[in-house]
Amino acid sequence: MTPPTHDARPPYQQAAEAIRSEIKAGKLKPGEQLPSHRELQERFGIANMTARSALRVLREEGLIYTVQGRGSYVADVIGPGGELIEAKRYTPPQTTAGTVEAPASTEPTGTITEALLEVRDQLRTLNAEVQTLKREVAELKAQQHP
Repeated sequence: MTPPTHDARPPYQQAAEAIRSEIKAGKLKPGEQLPSHRELQERFGIANMTARSALRVLREEGLIYTVQGRGSYVADVIGPGGELIEAKRYTPPQTTAGTVEAPASTEPTGTITEALLEVRDQLRTLNAEVQTLKREVAELKAQQHP
């Protein structure tokens, strides 16, 4: 049983804040895979849906992205003008009564921007595949050399 805390925020917001802090501190770097839902459940003592809600908050803030069937990864934080922001300088959207307000869309329109966003998404998917392959290689090596 976890000891009572004085934090009145819902558990998903507390978990999101802890992960956000790790990203801002540089402990989790852009492109790095986040722990699985199960690992987050164990770490924070929360339910699966609560872990998913924490990741949803971070995804809505643009701090992470999720690749279907692969997991969640730390994103390159993009500012309103399209510039890359250091995670240490990132500030989440303002909250009202415990809910996160959706950030205003600042994405410029145009085919170049759309193409760049598509390339970014493809790179993220490839990064997820590379990390999966690295894990598989490490497992195979471990099996060959017990």
